[in-house]
Amino acid sequence: MASLRTVIPPPVEEPHLYTDLASWWPLFSPPEEYGEEAQDLLPMLRPEEGLARTMLELGSGGGSLAFHLKKHFTLTLTDRSPEMVAVSRAANPECENLVGDMTSLRLGRTFDRVMVHDAIMYAVDRDAARATVRTAAAHCRPGGRVVLLPDCVRETFEPLTESGGHDSPDGRGMRYLMWTWDPDPDDETFETAFAYLLREADGTVSMSQERHRFGLFRRDDWLEWMREAGIPATTRRDPWNREVFIGVREQE
Repeated sequence: MASLRTVIPPPVEEPHLYTDLASWWPLFSPPEEYGEEAQDLLPMLRPEEGLARTMLELGSGGGSLAFHLKKHFTLTLTDRSPEMVAVSRAANPECENLVGDMTSLRLGRTFDRVMVHDAIMYAVDRDAARATVRTAAAHCRPGGRVVLLPDCVRETFEPLTESGGHDSPDGRGMRYLMWTWDPDPDDETFETAFAYLLREADGTVSMSQERHRFGLFRRDDWLEWMREAGIPATTRRDPWNREVFIGVREQE
């Protein structure tokens, strides 16, 4: 009897979730899952009523968080995946949606706020992390704010397992299992394995799986990189036990 075991290959630079599976994103992580988080973020993003009007999000993915913030800001949304930018554009047609890498993007203009949500986790080495911080600083006006929201820092990392997914009115559905662990506690990365079950509108079900690699740095590393970039920061812990870094761009 043939073995049913499938070996999931090592992480790749461009995960399938953000390329050939991008059209499934609205069933993987839809806007309705981000309302509470957006409400928690708003006091950090708009502490001075009326003074913050424009915001750039780096690594905005499918635009699910932006969906809730666009009523408060004029948003520019960027992601290095053209497929994810297309998903975001469908969800947020009134926003500016651009293809761009968070480590190297230069738009030649500044914003009142710059945010990097969990996409910051794909900075898997120190050079990429520092480059992303510099990109954020380069697009923030003097006196503006940069908000970074990594899923975890070294001090708060914990292995975990999650599952989820949603159904669509057209008959499609998606379910996923997500398993996170740290293969080598002595390096600065961890991994997450994903398994996706995909149901087409005609009832056909297929399965896909992959591994993602993420950066894992200390709280003080992020604070040092933000200070170096001219956006000295403070931190706070949010309701999901994540470290939120809030930097203010120094006056020139």
